[in-house]
Amino acid sequence: MNEEIKWIRSITPSGYRQPELKVGIGDDAAIFYQKEDKDTVIAVDTMVEGVHFKRETMPLHAIGHKALAANISDLAAMGAIPQYYLVSVAFPKKTWNKEELHEIYRGMANLAKEFSMDLIGGDTVSIEKQLVLTVTVIGKIKQNRHLLRSNARPGDVVFVTGLVGLASLGLEMLLEDGLAAANDAANAQYIKAHQEPQPQLRAGLLFAESGFRMALNDISDGLASEAKEIAEASQVDIELDWARIPTTDYIQSHSTQKQESWLLYGGEDYQLLGTVSEEDWKSLQLMFRKATLPLYEIGTVRAGNGRVAMERDGSSTVITATGYDHL
Repeated sequence: MNEEIKWIRSITPSGYRQPELKVGIGDDAAIFYQKEDKDTVIAVDTMVEGVHFKRETMPLHAIGHKALAANISDLAAMGAIPQYYLVSVAFPKKTWNKEELHEIYRGMANLAKEFSMDLIGGDTVSIEKQLVLTVTVIGKIKQNRHLLRSNARPGDVVFVTGLVGLASLGLEMLLEDGLAAANDAANAQYIKAHQEPQPQLRAGLLFAESGFRMALNDISDGLASEAKEIAEASQVDIELDWARIPTTDYIQSHSTQKQESWLLYGGEDYQLLGTVSEEDWKSLQLMFRKATLPLYEIGTVRAGNGRVAMERDGSSTVITATGYDHL
């Protein structure tokens, strides 16, 4: 038995959770079906060692967790239910071994279990330098219930599903002190936000179930950047209210410059940013209260052509809507 077959067998699950799956790992391709009233939703993300993660700041299982979480978050932003994932790994044999790869897969498997997802395939190749991890997720959604960035309209309420800035601060702590930063209990929520973000899937499903016209985006590259994407896709302006952006007291105790870098441009919080009509806002709030989920109003949609502004101390200023740039 060659090493590739041994590896495939070592990561093959003992059973599958999704009833629509016909063929999983073991053939040249997986086979699944969707019911007639469902659309299929697919997302893919790549993480590169030294660019998206470092061993000095990420436990191995957390690398896997985060790689899958980023993809699940994309499905949450569409209002979809995740079902399957595929993993392709290019790893340098000189600096990584199979036991370490198993830890990465374990991180993914633990998160996948939370959402009843099945690993149904992937690929493994060797490479000279950095580890490269590509994850593809597949999900389902009721037809015509998908949530798009282009759905915002003037007069809409802008909202976010949770606290922002925590992951960016957590990364800063880890870059300064390495994994030892996690030994300080005061750092725990920030470290966890960076290493093991939680996709806001319950919120995404509630948004889809509401049937309301909504624009939605997940905060992967930064609040300013994601707001800009909605504004441009919808051809509107978005005005954020600085005083309403939810974060921790500790973050608010820092300088405005620091706060802006974490809240607006840091990214990787994987909260959901969206808009909904003012008429539907109260009903949406009620739905979230019943589900014991947070939901914060942080701004307004105005007529415009794709700008993002910040209202602070009675004045509004157009902000540079940049976040993490992949190119």
